[in-house]
Amino acid sequence: MTYASLINLAAEEKSAAVTNWGGRIGWVVGLLLFVALVYWLMRQGWQWRGRLQSDLPALPARPSPAAALDGGGKPPLHGMPETPGEATLKLSGRYHGSTTAGQWLDRIVAHGLGVRSKAELTLTDAGLDVVRPGANDFFVPADRLREARLDKGIAGKVLTEGGLLVVTWQHGDRLIDSGFRSDRAEQHTAWVEAINSMTETSEQPTNTTEGAAR
Repeated sequence: MTYASLINLAAEEKSAAVTNWGGRIGWVVGLLLFVALVYWLMRQGWQWRGRLQSDLPALPARPSPAAALDGGGKPPLHGMPETPGEATLKLSGRYHGSTTAGQWLDRIVAHGLGVRSKAELTLTDAGLDVVRPGANDFFVPADRLREARLDKGIAGKVLTEGGLLVVTWQHGDRLIDSGFRSDRAEQHTAWVEAINSMTETSEQPTNTTEGAAR
């Protein structure tokens, strides 16, 4: 092969590489359009789910320990305590979402419950206070707490066995599972015991005069 042939061959290869840019650009544009379509479909699905859950009442809210420090807390709803009471337990970690109780993939998105966030939890005799920086805070009165358990998944998020604290609570006519993970996972067991102790106490029947007579 002569020197001139080598030069021609190199030129052809270089030319081929240059002419291939059109195909590469088309492939990248197609990929970006596909990603945009998937994102749009997910957003539409999220909005559709939110419309289906439009009957969910507004979340209970009252001054939280964090918000009350600067006087910026909202006034409590009727029948809720003015102050949070003495903390039984505190937890710093993440909120991973809420679902219909017992259906770990049936995500609830209404009122911001579908937004994952950092979370500060405080348990008092009044109930469970959930402070979420950058998302909607909410409060679960003690008489609406139903149970707590250790689990590994909620709302499409899967962790190690027992790596998730799931609290079941009543909101309107719906039972809701809310999933939290502490920065110190060893705290989960104490939370399960404390919440279940509260629900067992609230479910105990009160003694009546007739019962006492028997």
